[in-house]
Amino acid sequence: FVTIVDRIKDMILVSGFNVYPNEVEDVIADLESILEVAVIGVPDEKSTEAVKAYVVKANDSASEKEIIAHCKENLTGYKRPKYIEFIDEIPKSNVGKILRRMLRDR
Repeated sequence: FVTIVDRIKDMILVSGFNVYPNEVEDVIADLESILEVAVIGVPDEKSTEAVKAYVVKANDSASEKEIIAHCKENLTGYKRPKYIEFIDEIPKSNVGKILRRMLRDR
């Protein structure tokens, strides 16, 4: 049986494995130095898609190195972000939902 825990259109397919953005976002958001995070799939030659995290820092101590280390401890290899980009604000709808399409179009 397959249990879908996120919107299927937001699901990321990495080398045949399903990655749900919410799972990766929850792990990264555990860090105190992170204010917000949004995860999307981006095209990748080797694995169909790769995980990319857009991160809003809570303070200046947030670093790519810290995020990578935390993900390495808490996520299986294929679920870890291959790319991390720091941005000032996560685009959201009027009701507060992440506008992943706007992130994909960046």
